[in-house]
Amino acid sequence: MAVKKIVMYPAEILEKPCKPVTVFNQKLKKLLNDMYDTMIEFDGVGLAAPQIGIDEQIAIVDIDNGSGVIDLINPEILETKGEQTDVEGCLSFPGLYGEVTRPYYVKVKAMNRKGKTYIIEAEDFLARAIQHEIDHLHGILFTSKVSRYVKEEELQEVDET
Repeated sequence: MAVKKIVMYPAEILEKPCKPVTVFNQKLKKLLNDMYDTMIEFDGVGLAAPQIGIDEQIAIVDIDNGSGVIDLINPEILETKGEQTDVEGCLSFPGLYGEVTRPYYVKVKAMNRKGKTYIIEAEDFLARAIQHEIDHLHGILFTSKVSRYVKEEELQEVDET
């Protein structure tokens, strides 16, 4: 596997909708594995293809470090409920954090690496991570949803309690 370079804002690819995936082959599987290695290397919980310079509707999420990697190919949000506000960051915006309000629950239809369609339902932090990555695939950045920016010192205070 290979660790890819993270595309940083203001790269144009981060703000444009991605193309749907139509070919499910070994190349796609390798890309997903490389995306996973890249996400882990940079201490992320999700990564979208445009963040490594690829204009395709591919994202991965793993909030548990390997125990539950979710491939999101051509994902579509079917339903949302509730509301949650929490701090988000993004690998394409190192050192930048802000409070973002998103639905607490999300139901998504997506495809896996073999091209099989599935439905996933998620709540809380997993729902937040999935929505963040799906936003990337539509050219929507978390900075457009921030209600208040948070300094790194504030994050450390929360971690220490």
